[in-house]
Amino acid sequence: MSFLAEMWQFLKARKKLWLAPIIVVMAVLGGLLVLAQGSVVAPFLYTLF
Repeated sequence: MSFLAEMWQFLKARKKLWLAPIIVVMAVLGGLLVLAQGSVVAPFLYTLF
């Protein structure tokens, strides 16, 4: 959790808050790819793309 707090402080200090949604979307897509690697949910995830 300290990584997320540090990242948030960095974005606030550097006035780069516009990057936050991009980071969140990339994390969600990465999580979906990891989930789809070998699970039963994979066929349902492929229909989203």
